[in-house]
Amino acid sequence: MPARDWIMGAKSRLHRVLGLPPLYPSFDDAQVSVDRAFAESEQGTLTDVFFSQKGRRVHKWVHYLGIYERYLKGYRGTDFKMLEIGVNKGGSLDLWRDYFGPTATIFGIDIDPACADNVTAPNQVRIGSQDDPVFLKRVIAELGAPDIILDDGSHIGRHQRASFDILFPLLKDNGLYIIEDMHSAYWHGLYEGGFRRRGTAIEHVKDMIDDMHAWYHNHGTVSPARDQIGAIHVHDSITIIEKVAAKARPTRVMVPS
Repeated sequence: MPARDWIMGAKSRLHRVLGLPPLYPSFDDAQVSVDRAFAESEQGTLTDVFFSQKGRRVHKWVHYLGIYERYLKGYRGTDFKMLEIGVNKGGSLDLWRDYFGPTATIFGIDIDPACADNVTAPNQVRIGSQDDPVFLKRVIAELGAPDIILDDGSHIGRHQRASFDILFPLLKDNGLYIIEDMHSAYWHGLYEGGFRRRGTAIEHVKDMIDDMHAWYHNHGTVSPARDQIGAIHVHDSITIIEKVAAKARPTRVMVPS
């Protein structure tokens, strides 16, 4: 069990023993029947591929599957590069391989050395921290500029921000940068989170929205959003950020002249 999961469990048990409010809501009543979800999935979709997994365990919120299908289906069967932050048991890398097919180049990174064994070729894993700029740049130098970067790592805001600041400029133009499990940013006492707490991924995304509109205010920017972000798609707990080539200042036109 990863250390962070053990710590989360210990904190939750302590709160129950002391009669304190829970650290975060329970979602036990929201578990989905695998048989029902599989039966309701369309053949060949990510949902279908997910519920057909037989190997290493993989965990996803069910509503992510449809979101991923919407944004990623165009990559299936193509020659592209993906970097996933957070390997754990390796099931997610297996899922992406089954979904995208043999022509994709898929790398995972994780800070836990044991994760190096949780991979099947041609997928590859590199061991290091998601907030280590030297390590991240070395991985990109080996992999090449990714088309997709998926952050499912520590869920700690300062780590997520460090990864974004280092990796987003190295993402290909027209690529996607995805941050999973952003609800964890609200959990006080876990992942350094808290409601509207500065430094969390949620607050970082809010800053990026302001930065996208920096043409219209005089408060400066804290991210590359004004010049390099084409769109920010905010869904429940998951955000997809589109990178574009340098943008020109917006213009307006009136017709008829």
